[in-house]
Amino acid sequence: MRKMLMAALSRVLQGSASQRSAARVVVASRNYADFASEASFEIKKCDLHRLEEGPVTTAVLTRDQGLQYYKTMQMIRRMELKSDQLYKQKIIRGFCHLYDGQEACCVGLEASINPTDHLITAYRAHAFTYTRGIPVREILAELTGRRSGCAKGKGGSMHMYAKNFYGGNGIVGAQVPLGAGIALACKYFGKDEICVTLYGDGAANQGQIFETYNMAALWKLPCIFICENNRYGMGTSVERAAASTDYYKRGDYIPGIRVDGMDVLCVREATKFAADHCRSGKGPIVMELQTYRYHGHSMSDPGISYRTREEIQEVRSKSDPITLLKDRMVNNNLTSVEELKEIDVEVRKEIEEEAQFATTDPEPPLEELGNHIYNSEPPFEVRGPNQWIKYKSIS
Repeated sequence: MRKMLMAALSRVLQGSASQRSAARVVVASRNYADFASEASFEIKKCDLHRLEEGPVTTAVLTRDQGLQYYKTMQMIRRMELKSDQLYKQKIIRGFCHLYDGQEACCVGLEASINPTDHLITAYRAHAFTYTRGIPVREILAELTGRRSGCAKGKGGSMHMYAKNFYGGNGIVGAQVPLGAGIALACKYFGKDEICVTLYGDGAANQGQIFETYNMAALWKLPCIFICENNRYGMGTSVERAAASTDYYKRGDYIPGIRVDGMDVLCVREATKFAADHCRSGKGPIVMELQTYRYHGHSMSDPGISYRTREEIQEVRSKSDPITLLKDRMVNNNLTSVEELKEIDVEVRKEIEEEAQFATTDPEPPLEELGNHIYNSEPPFEVRGPNQWIKYKSIS
C-alpha cells in the first residue's frame, strides 16, 4: 500500500514539475516570439505659439526602442538614487542636483537628435552626460572626485562634458548665450547641425535669455531653447516667481511649443518637430517641457518645506515617466512584466558595481591640479594660491 501511495505521489510531483517547466518554456518563448514588433500611441497635443501646425499626436514605438528607453531611464533613476546615497554617506561632496522624475526629458530629446548635434544645459547635468555617451562609471567617479571621472575628478556634479556636450554650467542662465554661440558656429560652418540649449523655469526670467532670443531670431540660428519647467525654481513655485508661466511664449517673436515632459514619446515627437524647424532654416524655436523633480533643488534642500509629501506622491503615482512607458509597453504586448523586471535587476547590479569602483578609484594627485587648462598646448607653469607655489599644466 505504501509503495502504491509513493508511486502516485511521485507521478503527481513529476506532473507538477513538468507543468512548471512548460510554463517557463511558454514565458521564455513569449519573450522572443509572441511580442508585437511595434505599436501606435495617442499622445498629448502640444500647445502652440506662432505656429499653424505642431508635432504629431500619434507616435509609433518599436519594441526595441521601448526597451532601450526603459533601460536608459532606469539607469538614470538608479544612478541618481545611488548619488543620493553616496552624498548622505559624505562620499560625494559639494553641490549636487539630481534629475530623478525628469528622465523622459533627456531620453526623449536624445532619441530625436543626432550624435553630431550639440547640447548644453545647466547644473542638473548627470542624466544628459549619460545620454550623450559617458558611462555611469565615469559619472559616479566624477561625483566622488576620482581620477577616472569624466573630468578627471576636478569638475564634480556641475561640470561634466562629452563630445558635443558642453556641460554642466553653474551660473544660472549663463549657458543660454553659450548655446546660441554654438548654434552660430553650426550656421557659420554650414553644418546641418543644431544646438539644444536647456535651462530651468528658475532661470527663465534672466535678462541674458531675452537678449539671446533677440540675437538668435535676428540671425536665424539653428537653436532649440528648452525650458525644463519642473514647477519650482529652488524653493519658489513658478506661480510666485513669474507673472506669466507660459514659458513657451516667452520668445514673443520666436515660435514655441509646450510639451508633456513626463511622456518620453511626447518629448521625442516634439523635439523631432523642433529640430526639423531649425534645420530647415526657419531659425530658433522655444520648447517648454512640463516636468517634475522628486528630490529637492539640491542635496541641501529636503524638498518638502515648500511642497507637501502628498503632492510628490501624487505625481509619482499618476505621472511617473518610467511607469507610464512600462504600462504602455505591457498593455500593448511590446514586453512583459517579467522581462522588465530582468532589466531592473541588471540595472541595479550595474549601478552597484560602478558605485563600488567610484568609491575605490584613487583621487587625482595634487600635481595634476593645473592640467587640462588648454586642449593642445606645450606644458607651462600655473601659479598656485600664492606666488611661491607653482603647478605644471599639461594638456
